[in-house]
Amino acid sequence: MRLEHVSRATRPFSSASPAIDRLCREIDDALAAAHGAPRASFGQRVRLALQRAIGDPGMLRPDQRVSNPQRYCRHLLAADPFDRYAIAALVWEPGQASPVHGHRTWCGYAVIEGTLEETLYRWDAAEHRAVETRRHPRESGAVSFVDAGRGAIHQLGNPADAAARAVSLHIYGVAGEQIATHVNDLLAA
Repeated sequence: MRLEHVSRATRPFSSASPAIDRLCREIDDALAAAHGAPRASFGQRVRLALQRAIGDPGMLRPDQRVSNPQRYCRHLLAADPFDRYAIAALVWEPGQASPVHGHRTWCGYAVIEGTLEETLYRWDAAEHRAVETRRHPRESGAVSFVDAGRGAIHQLGNPADAAARAVSLHIYGVAGEQIATHVNDLLAA
């Protein structure tokens, strides 16, 4: 993770809403404060920023809540011009889920609408596969942050028996153009 400070005055950033602009400023501040600070402090700041962002009902436009009937849909909301992070809304129809994965970078997410189910795994080095450890619901308002690596393997999805779609907000420590290719470390379960 690059931790250089970015001046807001020279930051050429255009985003979807004032809530996303505020979230970007808070992530910038968290990155600036992370230099020399304990790693937990960065994660706490990201979680708090996500919690504040999802409290704004005007955060997403209707077109940023559009789903895809074939697979969950990712809408890029903002990309840091210095390639330190990207922010996306993910829209999940009932029965849609991510593959089982770890992360190649830090990431945080918050559930905006609906309830997602998160399945957690541990890495079994002897078997070279992820082993399920537990499942739990992630209701609207739930917030999570993890560092890169196989210490936080999971699968996230909208249960098949859900009554409606779910929407979540994600921040990844990658450049915007890398959001589909450099975030997930896909693993066999």
